[in-house]
Amino acid sequence: MSAPLAERLRPQSLGEVVGQRHLLEPDRALRRIIDSGQIPNMIFYGPSGVGKTTVASIIAKQTRRKLVKLNGTTASTADIRAVVESLGTLETMNGVLLYLDEIQYFNKKQQQTLLEFIENGQITLIASTTENPYFYVYNAILSRSTVFEFKAVEKDEILRAVERAFSILEQEQGQRLIREEGVDLHIAQSCGGDVRKAMNSAELCFLSAKRQGEDLVVELSAARELTQKSTMRYDKDGDEHYDLLSAFQKSMRGSDPNAAVHYLARLLEAGDLPSVCRRLLVCANEDVGLAWPQIIPIVKAAVDTALQVGLPEARIPLANAVILVCQAPKSNSAYQAINTAMADIRAGKTGPIPRCLQNKHFDGADQERKGQFYLYPHDHPDHWVKQQYLPDILSRAVYYSPGMNKTEQAFEQYWKNIKIKK
Repeated sequence: MSAPLAERLRPQSLGEVVGQRHLLEPDRALRRIIDSGQIPNMIFYGPSGVGKTTVASIIAKQTRRKLVKLNGTTASTADIRAVVESLGTLETMNGVLLYLDEIQYFNKKQQQTLLEFIENGQITLIASTTENPYFYVYNAILSRSTVFEFKAVEKDEILRAVERAFSILEQEQGQRLIREEGVDLHIAQSCGGDVRKAMNSAELCFLSAKRQGEDLVVELSAARELTQKSTMRYDKDGDEHYDLLSAFQKSMRGSDPNAAVHYLARLLEAGDLPSVCRRLLVCANEDVGLAWPQIIPIVKAAVDTALQVGLPEARIPLANAVILVCQAPKSNSAYQAINTAMADIRAGKTGPIPRCLQNKHFDGADQERKGQFYLYPHDHPDHWVKQQYLPDILSRAVYYSPGMNKTEQAFEQYWKNIKIKK
């Protein structure tokens, strides 16, 4: 069986790599390091299919090091020892470049096994990960490595790669291929910046092409069918999950309905209804809050409806709620108030509850002034009377500051008018 197209077309030099110009242009730091031949331990961080493995292979070839590939999901400490045992042989005379894919799956002990050998230079480590290395890679490895971030490849660069892929397929098969207008662009747009996925899609389109006389024809409808949902980079336990949720909530907070609906669509397309509902409820309370408190039961009703009807119909009440949150006035005054109060609690600022608020029915012998002295507000004009509610140590603390919106300012003025009269 022949290798997949993505493997057959894997670049053999840095100039052939699709994308990553921010790393591989001649004036960039990584490119200068590679050209120097003095390769440090490195971590390549970025989504799959954007060239991490390819660049590591080119580095090994360019520096004449033996390339050993391990994957963090399957490799063991024994595999690392086997690499070490190969040192000093004829084929490793220029050293070993160990490419460890998905390093985040290596536990602490396995990563520590690497330390001795990457420190003395016997092994040059290039580890790759799709997750943020500062969260998933142990500090001992991080402190001995330089992190380079690989990014999703731009559509225009992938488009050129797709065109080349179809050209190579025609040459390999000796068959003329006719592509309906928009096929190449659709593949380039639908792969989510993943070159490997674009190559696989092009190959699938070629294999499913219709015969028309002596030629093969790739229809746009077939390309759409074969690339459906391929733009989704989504792992419910990974960075992409939290980045997407963060973008969703921040777009609502920033009052951008177009962006918020876009991220809503991506989350729903991935089937992540629970996360959408949770973030919506949080945003209604945290970011709209007291500027328009009526939104809280409205959003709750929309969420309840969505959970009851399920997808795909859930998208309708959720879209209503998301746009409503975006368009509503914003206030985080309650959010700030509770955060400030909790900070005081954690700092030990509590103190005894004022006697007038305590739930006491008798006075002990040590109580000089007998009685609770609680003033019942409803017994006083305007249902308010001045008395101390906070503990003595916090009697002057201010946690809540009204937001500059119509609702909170109206409440603030109402109580100012009452308290002035007292």
